[in-house]
Amino acid sequence: MVTVKRIVANIAAPSTGEPTEFYRRLFDLDIVMDHGWIVTLASDETARVQLSVATEGGSGTPVPDLSIEVDDADAVYENAKGLGYDIVYPLTDEPWGVRRFFLKDPAGKLLNVLSHRS
Repeated sequence: MVTVKRIVANIAAPSTGEPTEFYRRLFDLDIVMDHGWIVTLASDETARVQLSVATEGGSGTPVPDLSIEVDDADAVYENAKGLGYDIVYPLTDEPWGVRRFFLKDPAGKLLNVLSHRS
């Protein structure tokens, strides 16, 4: 039996600068590796390894490229609006218990930013 230790999302982009700043500014991530051609960002949080396979994104939305769980979706939503980022699905309370919104990153990836409602 093999143990999966982590799964890393890789985002193809013409340069690392703008996407790196996007994720640093919006999600307060730290640069943990920078080789020029690849920059890895991280937080101090730990989570179970997860991989989702979907036919839709829920509520009739497209399947997002990444889902990012945060402790306060409202705060990230307000920050994203203030920074002028491309929000493509408004902040919504979904029937399966999450509060979320979708936005596009500078590389065109569709992000599902969510918090679980208590």
